[in-house]
Amino acid sequence: MNEYPAWKMNGFVAVLLFIGLAAGAVYSFVGMRFILGSIFTLLALVIAGGIMMVQPNQSKVITFFGRYMGCVQDAGFWFVIPFHLRKTVSLKVRNFNSKTLKVNDVDGNPIEIAAVVVFKVVDAAKAVFDVDNYETFVEIQSETALRHVATKYPYDTFHSEEYSLRGNGAEVARELALELQERLSVAGVEVLEARLTHLAYATEIASAMLQRQQASAILAARQIIVDGAVGMAQMAVAQLEKDGIIELDEERKLNMINNLMVTIISDRSAQPVINTGSLY
Repeated sequence: MNEYPAWKMNGFVAVLLFIGLAAGAVYSFVGMRFILGSIFTLLALVIAGGIMMVQPNQSKVITFFGRYMGCVQDAGFWFVIPFHLRKTVSLKVRNFNSKTLKVNDVDGNPIEIAAVVVFKVVDAAKAVFDVDNYETFVEIQSETALRHVATKYPYDTFHSEEYSLRGNGAEVARELALELQERLSVAGVEVLEARLTHLAYATEIASAMLQRQQASAILAARQIIVDGAVGMAQMAVAQLEKDGIIELDEERKLNMINNLMVTIISDRSAQPVINTGSLY
């Protein structure tokens, strides 16, 4: 099914025609012309059955004895095919807040995740005829897509080249929106935005994973500190030798590098020991 405009005409013209037929029916019945009055009454009822009103941001899907006749999206007062059936579909932008789902990330850790999906109907015919209930369809497919995306990434990682749910929220949301659009296009729904609203480890492992995060953060920080300390020690020795301030043999170089490394890497401030010379 694809949406296309249904035949329609100005509804006020139909109202005037209805009033004329109703007046003719009354006049005929008063003049004892019952057959003519019955014809006018039947025609008036036919005209009344085709009058409808369309509100802004609405679409009326028209069917006539089981046949799809098109949609009316223009707001106003209209006359369409009499004896029709119509289904009203809202074209407004709407939000769907998913439930908090418990899934396993790519590392197998149980996490809790939820998202909000902003969508609107762009093809009323597909929304009515191609799925049973498009609102329920959006809810189920949103949760299915959220589960699928959550299982593709780890909750967190300390490697900058890897994606994670916590560290790359914008990229994950973009992928979620693309997957949702692919799933919901069959229902004539356009996904405007998808964002994660809740992300956390499951309660049964939250404490253990917090300790793991802290340990990983400490190790990552230590690695950066050690790399920086080695570079600073090399620069200090090279600068001293270049300026010719002092000449250091291999043993003194090792001692100097050792002192610099301890001073830079230590968690506490270094306490210098001043050599004032010997008593003898």
